[in-house]
Parts: sequence; C-alpha cells; structure tokens
Amino acid sequence: MAGAGEEGGPPQQSDVRISVNSRRVSNTVHPLDGQTPPLSSSTPTSLPAPPPPGYREIKHFKKWFSWLIPGFVVANVVMFVITMYVNNCPKNSVSCVAGFLGRFSFQPFKENPLLGPSSTTLQKLGALDVSKVVHEHQGWRLITCMWLHGGVFHLLANMLSLLVIGIRVEQEFGFVRIGLLYVISGLGGSLFSALFLQSNISVGASGALFGLLGGMLSELITNWSIYANKVVSLVTLVVIVAINLAVGLLPHVDNFAHIGGFLSGFLLGFVFLIRPQFSWVSQRYALQTYSSSSPKHKFKAYQCILWVLSLILLIVGFTLGLVLLLRGVDLNDHCSWCHYMSCVPTSRWSCNTQPVSCMSDQVGGQLTLTCSNNGKTKTYSLQSPSPSQIQGLCSQLCR
Repeated sequence: MAGAGEEGGPPQQSDVRISVNSRRVSNTVHPLDGQTPPLSSSTPTSLPAPPPPGYREIKHFKKWFSWLIPGFVVANVVMFVITMYVNNCPKNSVSCVAGFLGRFSFQPFKENPLLGPSSTTLQKLGALDVSKVVHEHQGWRLITCMWLHGGVFHLLANMLSLLVIGIRVEQEFGFVRIGLLYVISGLGGSLFSALFLQSNISVGASGALFGLLGGMLSELITNWSIYANKVVSLVTLVVIVAINLAVGLLPHVDNFAHIGGFLSGFLLGFVFLIRPQFSWVSQRYALQTYSSSSPKHKFKAYQCILWVLSLILLIVGFTLGLVLLLRGVDLNDHCSWCHYMSCVPTSRWSCNTQPVSCMSDQVGGQLTLTCSNNGKTKTYSLQSPSPSQIQGLCSQLCR
C-alpha cells in the first residue's frame, strides 16, 4: 500500500510520515513524499530517535487498551460464585460433590456433570425460560442468561475463549464497538435459541462468543484490501468456526444459540468493524499544504453496500424474531429437520431434551419417585423432603 503522494505531485516537499499500528499491516512508517532524515551519528543507538517533524499516528489503526473483555470475564466469574452461593447444595440436595466447599459445593454428577448448580437455581437467577418470557413477560431473560453458566467446565471453556478472542478484537476496534457487538450478538443467540428450544432452560455466553467470531469473519471480508495474507486468514477463521459449530451438534449443547450469535455477529461486523481505505487515511493525515488532484472516498462502494444490507437484515431479523417469540411460535413446527442443527442422534447418545418430571409418593419417612420419562422407580429414606430435593432426585433418576 502506498501513500497518497503517488497521484499528482505536491506543490512542495512535505515532511509528513504516518505510522500504522495494526495486525493487518506491519508496523512501518509510510512516507508521503520526501525522504526520511538519517539518524545523526551523535544520537545514541540505545535510545529511540525522536519522531521526525510532522509525524502522526493514524487513529483509525491504533491499538486500544483492552479492559472491557477482562471486565466481562470478571463479571461472569462473580455471577457464577453468586449462583453457587444461592444454590446451597447441602441445604437443597440429598448429596453434593466437593462437600468441603460448604454451600458452594456442586450438585451430584448425575444431575449436573458440569460441576455446577441445579436447573432450579439457574432458572431463579435468570436462565432463558421461553414459557416465562412468553407468558410472564420476562423478556429480560434473553440478556441475563448470557451471564450465567451451567458449571465450572462450562465457565472455563467460555472464559478462556473470550480472553483469547475478545482481547485481540478489542485492541483493534475499541471497547464501544466490541461491547455492542458482544451484547447484541448474545441477544441474537438467545432469541434464535428461544425460537427452537422451548422445553428446556438455556444459559451461557456462547452466543456472544460466536458473535465475536462472526464479526471477525465479516471484518475480514469488508476490510479485504488491507490484509496481507487474505486467503490464509479466511481459511483459518472458517475452519475455527466450522469446528466450534460441529461441537455444538453434541447433546446438551445449545447450538441454536451458537448459530444465532454467529449470524448476528457476522452482520454486525459489516456495520461496526468497517475500516476506511488506506489511501483516504493517507490524505487525511497529510499536511494541509498537500493537495491531491483525485481525492479518495473514505469507504469503498462494496463496503457501503454491505453496511446498508447488513443493517437492514439486522433490523428485520430482530424485529421478526421478537414478534414470533412473543406470539409463542415454535419454529420446529415449521421446520421438521431444524432440530438436527443442534444435535445429531447416534448409537452412542440420544438427542431427547424433554424436561424431566416424576410422580412422588411420601409414606412416613419413605419417598418413592417414578420418572415419567423412562418409567424408573426408586425409594429414598427422607423425612419431609423439600421441593428442590425432590427435583434433584428426579433429575438423577431420569438420566
């Protein structure tokens, strides 16, 4: 990429140099006409040379300090600690994992193999429950479910991915654009999930994470001209996305949230992560004495077209999705194969996601439970069990 001085010679020699600090191009100084003054022999080589006259850093390509993404990680961890405190396994369950943690101990593996709280606790704290969104007007669950996690393993996987992906893109585009992309993508993932998975609760930041991946892909497309290794970058990113979506085909993983978050982030990337073309930036940061016979436009035509189309699709998609959700529409009734996007049944696992329920019978100190899903029956020695204890035992019996 060359400076704008290539087209039409300036009336006099300028001494402006612009520094580009970006992951797409090397950290070099691009001269806009004129020669770089040589270092003086008296200047110590161990000290950095002072910037030449007219030296400016291009704000469109500068590195930002990343603080929002680490803040999101801290918020998710704090919410998980609060969730486990509220869960209080010793009080609400017959048995717990890691009992030495006291009220922070985990539900039994049969109930929650991710080392986490009960579904009742997650539902109480804001998990996505479609029936409550539709019939009890609790639309806030579409946002709160992004900050809850099903267990330690779930939390670690999401937060490590968020740090690896999020810090990099926040350094490139700043906290405002990345924060909006993260939250709106998470909302898109929750909305898409709610239109298909209406029998179970859903939690996790996966939709927002896939939104960041989708934004990275569209950013590569819309800023195609400033990448050095275009094809390699595109193939690498597509492979990463494909692998993560393939993992979502396993049971008990909400791949609909992944898909909805990715699609939202992909469209948002064309809106939020657009870069001005380099020749326009070069002209903007040249001295006022420099003039060009053919001024450049800030954005290319295809960038503007993608920006408009993406914004229209986002507005239409979110509006239509919210209307369908609030009307209680289940898209599985209109798409017989769509459930395969979230889980593919094999001989090793089943994709049955029906909520568990049990018939209970208390006689003296004996509690008898019969699972309505598989017909299993078991008797427990319990005196006046609480509803949460019964629900926990039912979950273990039906698995």
